Amino acid sequence: MVLFLVCLELLFGGIIGAYLNITSKKFLSFILEFASGIMTAIICFNLIPESLKIINISLTVSGILIGIFTMIYCSKIVDKRLLNDKKTNNNLFKSGIVIAIGIAIHNLPEGLAIGAGFESSESLGYTLALAIAIHDIPEGISVALPIKSGGYSKTKSVLITALSGFTTAIGATLGAIIGSISPTLIGLSLSFASGAMLYIVSCELIPESKSIYKGNFSSFGNILGLLLGLISTCI
Repeated sequence: MVLFLVCLELLFGGIIGAYLNITSKKFLSFILEFASGIMTAIICFNLIPESLKIINISLTVSGILIGIFTMIYCSKIVDKRLLNDKKTNNNLFKSGIVIAIGIAIHNLPEGLAIGAGFESSESLGYTLALAIAIHDIPEGISVALPIKSGGYSKTKSVLITALSGFTTAIGATLGAIIGSISPTLIGLSLSFASGAMLYIVSCELIPESKSIYKGNFSSFGNILGLLLGLISTCI
């Protein structure tokens, strides 16, 4: 039931992003940077600290680098797909797809953490699930909105967003199984997710936001997302 609610929050965010009739470049830029801020908070205050509690710094850095290079590879695959697709706004669509891939990747270790957390204690499992659910709504918006703005239908935008959330349930199941067997794997998964999200923030979200709108308004979205992300990790 808890996992269903976590996945539902991401879907809810996707519906908001797909069905809001947003044409303002200023607001779209704000949303992209808002998601950047939330992801930065998750990286700095959640994923990396949790990874360092389980594994050493060298393994954590290795996992981050693997995550970055994995996303570079995924980005190249998406680029090739877009070369043959003339119906989309390539930059926006690519951002949405890469964000969806990144969220799917980072939801896997988050699911692992939830599953392992429940194996450790029920209160820890619920705490992790609540923190993840809070940031899933704006993440869903950040996936669906650029995909829809890039030329895809509302239905397809929501479907892609929903698919990116299924890895949470997969990760939770695996976490419950391996949590007591291989905690090192969970630590590596968390650092891997950190690297994937770091690439998304630095190479996709912020550059795309600045290409859409160059004013300072979007930067306030980044700050707001960072603060809300920090609050969600401390609940």
